[in-house]
Amino acid sequence: MRLSGVLIISLAVSVAGCSSDKGVRNLTSSGPGPDEFLVMPGKPLEQPKNYAMLPPPTPGEANRTDLDPMGDAVVALGGSRVARNNTQGIGSSDGALVSYASRAGRDANIRQTVLAEDANFRKRRGRFTNFRIVKQDRYNEIYRRQELDAYSEWWRWRKAGARTPAAPPNGG
Repeated sequence: MRLSGVLIISLAVSVAGCSSDKGVRNLTSSGPGPDEFLVMPGKPLEQPKNYAMLPPPTPGEANRTDLDPMGDAVVALGGSRVARNNTQGIGSSDGALVSYASRAGRDANIRQTVLAEDANFRKRRGRFTNFRIVKQDRYNEIYRRQELDAYSEWWRWRKAGARTPAAPPNGG
């Protein structure tokens, strides 16, 4: 009886040691995964108060239940759907800001570019991080050199003569 109990406990511990920890901090991917930016549920259907007052159908145009994320964002921020610039989806008051921000051009595939650059960076920096006896947080290990130190940055600005209203807490 005692031998079987020890055997069961050792079997449970060995099986638990083989478990996979697929968390947010795990930088490896088992596949391409879904693109969360493509999923957009439709608005809920509404029953009109008067069926005779419905607008005529417009083939090829937007539906009442189709989402308009840019228009919804403009309305949520206090703008008007009518005042939107239809070519770019930018409010007329923000046109100058967008023009100034994109004065040197903009890359339409910025997400794919950053994803490829980050994968290359992780491949170079994480080359020898697979050889560990104990599991560690690979995210912090790979991106440690890019970590910002608020206290040293505050000091740097203060020495340069910039007005700094308050000191961040010193983490070290």
